[in-house]
Amino acid sequence: MKKNIVKAMALGMAAMMMAGSLVGCGEKKEESEQKEESAEGAELSGKIALSGSTSMEKLCEAMSESFMEANPGVTVTVEYTGSSAGIESLIHGGTDIGNASRNLEDGEKESGAVENVVATDGIAVITDKENKVKDLSSEDLVKIYKGTVKNWSELGGEDEDIVVIGREAGSGTRGAFEELLEVEDACKYAQELDSTGAVLAKVASTPGAIGYISLDAVDDSIQSVALDGVEATEENILAGEYKLSRPFVMATKGEIEKQNDLVKAWFDYINSEEGQKVITEVGLILPK
Repeated sequence: MKKNIVKAMALGMAAMMMAGSLVGCGEKKEESEQKEESAEGAELSGKIALSGSTSMEKLCEAMSESFMEANPGVTVTVEYTGSSAGIESLIHGGTDIGNASRNLEDGEKESGAVENVVATDGIAVITDKENKVKDLSSEDLVKIYKGTVKNWSELGGEDEDIVVIGREAGSGTRGAFEELLEVEDACKYAQELDSTGAVLAKVASTPGAIGYISLDAVDDSIQSVALDGVEATEENILAGEYKLSRPFVMATKGEIEKQNDLVKAWFDYINSEEGQKVITEVGLILPK
């Protein structure tokens, strides 16, 4: 009997020790998992550099702010140098991502740039608010930019000279506008300005002026002119009814999957629910 009691006590002690050991292992495993999760959360750190299109400023600023809020260890910097300059910088290793408000050219692709379309934007034709011409045909718009129509009275407006405003050479907005209207190297500009904001301000303050800007930049300082009877709206662009629309491209040197972890995380975020929300909130259209 005594032997049985001693044996039972020994077995009980062994069971308690084993249970304690299992609890200890469980605690260590849980602690290890927590450390691993913590390490994963802190893993994303460093800098991402973007450069290029001025038309993409609103998108880049909003996306950068949202991305850095989600990833406090990462700093995103953006330079607005124009589409062509941004892609050139990408090709020569000066930036992680090259922003272009147009499709990439064959030569750029041959140099290793890969086109990643993140959104679609419309190009609005704008005039000063006092202009009585509210609608233009594509044909008349071409004539204005080629310089064969020089006065608004020829289009049903006031007897007022047309002041043709455009973007500088290398601008993605200019490249897309001229390509869509088939007026490359044929435009007669009174002034060529180096940013979307500059065109907006100049047209707003110049009687008789006409210009073109990104749809998301349109505000109440100017009026947006309908083209072929179709207004520049997201709905009309999605329906394929408005002629002047172009892609917003964030190009990489090589495919996205070959980029560093930070750049891959950037594109993962753009394609996430949060990133897609940023795109629509700044007035752009999600790519099909």
